[in-house]
Amino acid sequence: MNSDHAAPSSAPRSRDATSIYLIRHPSVAVPPGVCYGQSDVALAEPVDALAAGLRAQLPAEFALISSPLTRCRQLAEALGQPIFDARLMEIDFGRWELQAWDQIELSLIDAWAANPLHFCGHGGESVLQMATRAQAALAAALSGDTRALVIVAHGGPLRAIAGQLLGLKEEEWMQLRFACGELQVITRG
Repeated sequence: MNSDHAAPSSAPRSRDATSIYLIRHPSVAVPPGVCYGQSDVALAEPVDALAAGLRAQLPAEFALISSPLTRCRQLAEALGQPIFDARLMEIDFGRWELQAWDQIELSLIDAWAANPLHFCGHGGESVLQMATRAQAALAAALSGDTRALVIVAHGGPLRAIAGQLLGLKEEEWMQLRFACGELQVITRG
């Protein structure tokens, strides 16, 4: 994880340990500097090579959940047989969707920066609302007897999920980074 809060990769596994594989979708065909949130945008490249490399890092058997948006769906389907969960979709940026960041009113950006967890002045949802639904998706997926769970999602939901698994405060997990196509593993239990 690109943060001061990395999960230990060599932690001993107990019999009941669950490994959670967090994968961010591949790069998208959207110009740099554009807010795309829940917009269903296309991928920049086919997923085959990325999926093959990721599959080699996954266990033989795993449960697989994914955001239903195309950029996650295509990768998830290349990895296995996913269950799609809309709670894993990226934050809804409302009126900001598909707008260039530098074209959004500066006072709104400043208001968001001053209160990132609760701001929804764009007409969409707040970071806290997104985190709550993403963490609920995680809880539902872990409610069974899963030893390995693969989640293909977006940066926002993955930060919220990793933060919950690592016991981080909101201001800490909001700083976590997941690069496009990146796999991070957290073992719990």
